[in-house]
Amino acid sequence: MNARSQVFDLTMEGLQVDEAVTTIFQTVLFHRCLGKFMYTGDAQYSIGTVGYTDVDCNFIDFTYVCCTSDSLTHKVKRAINVFSEKLRSNESCGSGQISLEFFQKKKNRWPFPQESIPWEVWTVHLDLIKHENEDERQLCRENVSDLLTEKVIYITELMNRHDYVPKTPSQSELDLIFDTSFPDVQPYLFKFDYSTSGSAAPSMGNAMKKIIKETLAM
Repeated sequence: MNARSQVFDLTMEGLQVDEAVTTIFQTVLFHRCLGKFMYTGDAQYSIGTVGYTDVDCNFIDFTYVCCTSDSLTHKVKRAINVFSEKLRSNESCGSGQISLEFFQKKKNRWPFPQESIPWEVWTVHLDLIKHENEDERQLCRENVSDLLTEKVIYITELMNRHDYVPKTPSQSELDLIFDTSFPDVQPYLFKFDYSTSGSAAPSMGNAMKKIIKETLAM
């Protein structure tokens, strides 16, 4: 099976990384979460409801929607924070990427272990910049907000397509498709992966600097 893949390229300040990545991944997870399954037989079930919460960002002019689940929010926040700290450390050039991968498990005959088969991957590639003055910082904040609006709309449009998602399994195989560890939601199985690379961080990308200078000159 070939996994669907989406890659988003973003440029921003280090303080904006956590909120920008969280906005994208929580939007995806909002569409990839179901309510808890309640089985009355191995193949007969009902599905609980999923609440939603509006979250206002502190370093970006943006509000996103996520599932109302403290445990899911904590897991997402912890994974992104580990990546963000690594990205902003002296060991990194301020360039890296983090992925949210959805997968399903496949049982194999003994003595072979289960396989994890990815079916959808969302990747955010980030380049960090430093601003020379407050005007540049404010304009970049607005640009990041516009980009996130565009990405969230794009994600929503993709989710409305009839693309592949794993079939709802019987109760005995529920853990092969869904993460049942959360008390209030049931997302498809997912995991995070990230990488960072390089040397000294640039002050600002040439394209971003050109946009800012042209806008300030208007």
